[in-house]
Amino acid sequence: MTSPAERALDRLRGALGDVVDGGAVDSTPATVEAMRTDKSGHDSGSTPVAVVTARSIADVQETLRIASDLRIGVVTRGAGTGLAGGAIAGRDEIVLSTLALDDITDLSVADETVVVGPGIINAELNRRLEPHGLWYAPDPASKAISTIGGNIATNAGGLLCAKYGVTREAVLGLTIVRADGTVMTLGHRTVKGVTGLDLTALVIGSEGTLGVIVDATLKLRPLPTGVVATIGAYFADIVSAAGAAAAITAAGLRPAAMELLDSLALEHIGVHLDLELGDRGRAFLLVQTDGDASVSEAERVLAIIRSLGGDADLTTDPEEGERLLAIRRAFHPALEARGTVLIEDVAVPRSALPQMFAAIATIGERFALDIPTVAHAGDGNLHPNFLFAGDEVPPRVWEAAHEVFRAALDLGGTLTGEHGVGVLKRRWLADELGDDQVRLQHDIKRVFDPLGILNPGKLFPADIRHADIRPANSGHPETEDHS
Repeated sequence: MTSPAERALDRLRGALGDVVDGGAVDSTPATVEAMRTDKSGHDSGSTPVAVVTARSIADVQETLRIASDLRIGVVTRGAGTGLAGGAIAGRDEIVLSTLALDDITDLSVADETVVVGPGIINAELNRRLEPHGLWYAPDPASKAISTIGGNIATNAGGLLCAKYGVTREAVLGLTIVRADGTVMTLGHRTVKGVTGLDLTALVIGSEGTLGVIVDATLKLRPLPTGVVATIGAYFADIVSAAGAAAAITAAGLRPAAMELLDSLALEHIGVHLDLELGDRGRAFLLVQTDGDASVSEAERVLAIIRSLGGDADLTTDPEEGERLLAIRRAFHPALEARGTVLIEDVAVPRSALPQMFAAIATIGERFALDIPTVAHAGDGNLHPNFLFAGDEVPPRVWEAAHEVFRAALDLGGTLTGEHGVGVLKRRWLADELGDDQVRLQHDIKRVFDPLGILNPGKLFPADIRHADIRPANSGHPETEDHS
């Protein structure tokens, strides 16, 4: 007797066409093996049944109808750039790729809105908007390779979100396909709109567990005018640098970008770029201002930095500004060149940045680990990174990561500022939200997806039961197959 997964594959091929014939269904070993992991490095432990490349909304509908009928899990995937294991697939699951849904279907320069498919690359969208004098502001570090659909699924942030907002603030409406194949249009194309509950905001950041996004109506901005001013500042230690960043925001200033790098980050970047980055200080604060008042704003920032002991320079030269930004952009490539990296993602109130950096340093000492850390200082989002050898995260690293999470929560922060929960953080979900809220969120998922076929095993704890939800206060994420 054939399994439900095998029957699903046969029906999908019949409905959409096998890849050998130029169709949409691909079950070749190389293709399905690649779906076991993403940029997080986490591996599902087994291979999915097939990858379905949707080329129309009808393809998405048919895939979900077949999956619902046969009770097969569906993992929606864009470019696979996620850092929480939210789009990895395993045994008896189908990967639904939305990469081919990459059109701009409507652009209104007058209304400053655009309707796009989920597969369009973030940076490509802005390249196509630039001739119209418009841009889409959310800018995750992966914008050159990540899709708008993936950005929406994780409510992605980035370097500019302190001034321009995260993804949720730039999405006016969505079209989604529900688990049973029905299409639902959410939101609006107007600047204002408060009709009923805000289901658009609910779907944003839901990590593919509520529906498959097939188009998005985005709010655009006019391209910034004026020069861009960039400040590179060195401090004696990261706590002092974080204090300066907190003082800048407390003064009512909103730079376009404000990035912090600790001494370990500078050390790795210096080796990677063959630069001497520690001769002026042990921590680096990068601040960039834009708009018509950029220079006067930068001068106020510079005065605050120098008053707090920073050794800083201000430039309006684009090439010099880009050189300073390149230091920050080199952080992750520098770490990846040294070994396997667990990239973490916590956020605290901006005023608590100094305490959070101090806590990370203490945790590193206690566990005898180097934890190079960078932060989007403008919004309190930190990325502690753990370097190790091999493919499996050592238990000691997970123990240290747990302490980092606990420290962030104790400071009034959150487990994830922009990467999402996925597989890697589901174990700690109830630590932040509590049992009642986790239960309510799971109930909401059941309304959208009563059979539980959409991205199974993601976001919620693996052992979740409607009447039996417990927090996991220690240990490390499950390593067994999540499917």
